[in-house]
Amino acid sequence: MSRRIAAALSLSLLLVTAACSSDSTKASGTVTVFAAASLTESFDDLQTSLRSSDPRLSVRYSFAGSGALVTQIQQGAPADVIATADTASMKKLTDAGLVEAPTTFAKNKLEILVAPGNPKGIHTLSDLSRSEIKLVTEDDTVPAGKYAAQILHGAGVTVSPVSKEADVKSAVAKVTSGEADATIVYVTDVEAAGSKGEGVIIADAQNVVAEYPIAIAKAAKNHGGAAAFVAAVVKGNGQEALYRHGFLPAR
Repeated sequence: MSRRIAAALSLSLLLVTAACSSDSTKASGTVTVFAAASLTESFDDLQTSLRSSDPRLSVRYSFAGSGALVTQIQQGAPADVIATADTASMKKLTDAGLVEAPTTFAKNKLEILVAPGNPKGIHTLSDLSRSEIKLVTEDDTVPAGKYAAQILHGAGVTVSPVSKEADVKSAVAKVTSGEADATIVYVTDVEAAGSKGEGVIIADAQNVVAEYPIAIAKAAKNHGGAAAFVAAVVKGNGQEALYRHGFLPAR
């Protein structure tokens, strides 16, 4: 049995269990969700499902790099829920007493994104060090940027990025627009790029596994709605949406 099939069966069991144990009380009001940029497609997909399951619940998203989101919450920005692309960013909020206990809801891996057809012949991490390759990465404050640096360091590859972007979507845009030849982003971002990009697999031995935690902000104005949203992400329709967009199960 392949890992993807096994993951699908495990996900199906999780969703059935969640459906059987779900609370019949519907949430309502507006929920403000701060989420890592790499969650854009999955969370937008989830919002469509919530319109059917919880029609009185409205979700307002703010997508950005995890570091920027953490800073905004630390500075008092109103948020009911936050989901980050790494545990380190979330830990800053838990240590400051700004969020309730977080739950890991998904995992992700990284991949090299290149132009369709891979015109520059980039097949390994070491190819990213070639002088003619225009590489972009994410800023060091962004989880994807930290992961990329960790991967390159582990592989013994030294690079000179032409820019460091604010989040993965900005890095993807540089490649899909032709301004750069390659970047390192999440597998899910490569999938989201569709025909505008192509992925080059990073071997598991050189890759990292990103863990995505989600938590309710202690200053949440709509705690009931926030709890309903988190439940949907952790054990409801959100898991199906995440799987469709290439995320790995949390367990």
